[in-house]
Amino acid sequence: MTRFPLDQLDTLRTIVDEGTFEAAARRLHVTQSAVSQRVKQLERSAGRVLLRRTTPVTTTEAGDVLLRHARQVDLLASDALARLGGDPAHRADGDGSDDPVPTTLPIAVNADSTATWFVEALASVPPSVPVVFDLRRADQQHTAELLRSGDVLAAVTATREAVQGCSSEPLGVMRYRAVASPGFVERWLDGDPASLDEEGTTSAPRASGSADLEPLDRAPMVVFDRTDDLQHDFVRRLTGREPLSPRHHVPASADFARAVVLGLGWGMLPEAQATPELAAGRLVELAPADPVDVPLFWQRWTLASPLLDAVSDAVRATARHALHP
Repeated sequence: MTRFPLDQLDTLRTIVDEGTFEAAARRLHVTQSAVSQRVKQLERSAGRVLLRRTTPVTTTEAGDVLLRHARQVDLLASDALARLGGDPAHRADGDGSDDPVPTTLPIAVNADSTATWFVEALASVPPSVPVVFDLRRADQQHTAELLRSGDVLAAVTATREAVQGCSSEPLGVMRYRAVASPGFVERWLDGDPASLDEEGTTSAPRASGSADLEPLDRAPMVVFDRTDDLQHDFVRRLTGREPLSPRHHVPASADFARAVVLGLGWGMLPEAQATPELAAGRLVELAPADPVDVPLFWQRWTLASPLLDAVSDAVRATARHALHP
C-alpha cells in the first residue's frame, strides 16, 4: 500500500496555503529546489499531477484528494499531541526546529458574516486552544466548493446538504433589508424622504411619502461581486421583471454599506448593518414587509477533533444570539 510521507504532504499543504513554491520554501525553511523535489516525489507516488503551476498555485482533482488528506493529518497530529499532554503550539516545523506553530484552521465564510458576527465567534474560542484562523472569503452559496476541494476544514454556507465527509447543522437565518439613502429614494424612486415616518422607513403598499418601487428594476444598485444575486432576486420577486439597473461592484462588506449610505445605489444590507443607519435616518427601508432571509449552515469535516469541536462550539453559540432562528 502506498504511504505518503508527512513532509511531502506538509509541503503540498504549505504550497497551496502560501500560493507559490517560493513562499512555501520560506515558510518551511528549505530551498525552493527541495520543495519542488518533494512535490515530484509525491506526484510520482500518487501517479497523478497534483498541482497546476499557476499563480497562485492550484490543485488538480487528484491534488484535492491529497490536500484533504494533508489537512486531516495535520489536524489529527495536533489533537494527538494535545491529548498526550504536549503543547501543540510548539511543534516541529519543516526543518525540525521548535518554533511556535499553532494549528492553522482554514475556514470559508461569506463577507457579511465576517462583518457582522463571525469574528466575534472566533474571538470567543478559549485562548488555551492553540489555533490561528485562515479565513477564505466566498459567497455563502459557494463556500461549500472550498470544502469539496480540501481548501478549508469548515465553512459557513447556504448549502444544507452536507459535502461528502462533512457534517452540516443549521446556524440560523441572516436577514437582509432592501435599503437606500433618502436622497436616492427622492431621485430614483419618486419618494419624499421629508415625509417618511419617524423611523425613516417607507410603507407598503405605497402611501404618501413612500417610495415607488415600480422603477426599481432600472434604478442603480450596489452589488458585492458578480456572484451576488440578492439584489437581482429581490427585484424579480417584487416586480416580476429582470433588472436592467446600472450596477456598482463593491467587494467589501463595510464599503458596500457605505456606498449605499452615500447614495451610489440601493442594496440589500444585513439587518445588523442596516438597523443603526435606519434609526439615524441615513437609510430608508424600501420594502419593510419583504425582508430576504438566507439560512446559514455550519459544515465541518467529520473528524474527532477537540480543536475543531471547540471552534464549532464557539460558532454555534455566537450564531444563536446573532442570527434569526
